[in-house]
Amino acid sequence: MNRGQVFNEPVSGHTHDHIDWADRLALLRAADTLDAPAHAAIAARLAAKLPANPTVLDLGCGAGGMSTHFARALAAQNGGTIVLVDATPELLHEAERTVRAAAHPGNGHAALPGGHPAAADAMVEVRAIVADLADQALPDLLPAADLVWASRVVHHLPDQQAAIGALTAIVRPGGVVALAEGGLSFSCLPWDLGLGRPGLEDRLQAAQAEWFVGMREGIDGAVPMPYGWPVALERAGLAEVSSFSALVDHPAPGPDGLADYVHHHLSRLATHGADHLSDEDRATLAALLDPGSPHYLGNRRDLFLLGARTVHHGRRP
Repeated sequence: MNRGQVFNEPVSGHTHDHIDWADRLALLRAADTLDAPAHAAIAARLAAKLPANPTVLDLGCGAGGMSTHFARALAAQNGGTIVLVDATPELLHEAERTVRAAAHPGNGHAALPGGHPAAADAMVEVRAIVADLADQALPDLLPAADLVWASRVVHHLPDQQAAIGALTAIVRPGGVVALAEGGLSFSCLPWDLGLGRPGLEDRLQAAQAEWFVGMREGIDGAVPMPYGWPVALERAGLAEVSSFSALVDHPAPGPDGLADYVHHHLSRLATHGADHLSDEDRATLAALLDPGSPHYLGNRRDLFLLGARTVHHGRRP
């Protein structure tokens, strides 16, 4: 992978966590749709901190769902520039397509993830750059920005504190660095499923936590960060450090697409958490995920989604 190149043809990219993010595109798209109300609130709150005609960098942009809301927010403030950055070109290609559709609805694309109307036809420029967020030369590869946004990506990098330092070097004086990290774990299943031992979801979340520990330990050159995200932002030299959260709440039976998202979500947990689950819990998951099973989750009307996205942010002096 040529780091820092403007996106051209999709090729597989290197990731430090050894996760095939291109294979998760369907899950990322579904999550963007369900997160849309929370993302819209976050984008509006952060955009209110920015000057006229700002530049926003979305680092580790995934499928681009968050930046569609940045496009709406910038259009409402008479324009700006969005720079999409990711190490996985397949995701970057999808992100660029989606965000351009939001920034330029005259091209025939009328809606954003979640069904929201597309942004007004304002001057919102969209650029896409393939780059490795762990690259020490990252500040030299990207334009200076008024807002640097990174959602659930820094924790996949070897040295999280160093990564935050690099993000701080990219943002202009007076600009904002914002990280979406932590929050409340998402719940989607009733406590008693009618098969297996009740409380499956609690055990799945515990298994996910064990997998995460192993994931961090498996990253080459991983450096511990034994303190919270606000402290990390302060150590990077940012001022006015604060945090806020946005609720994601889809009560049962939930919107269209919820069952598919839950299926993708549980399939991932079944893979990553298998070594940390009992035989009984693995059998329960297999039944929930099997379309031929009488317990197939796609036939349930009691699925829901409840959690919170937390944003930690600070301003460069």
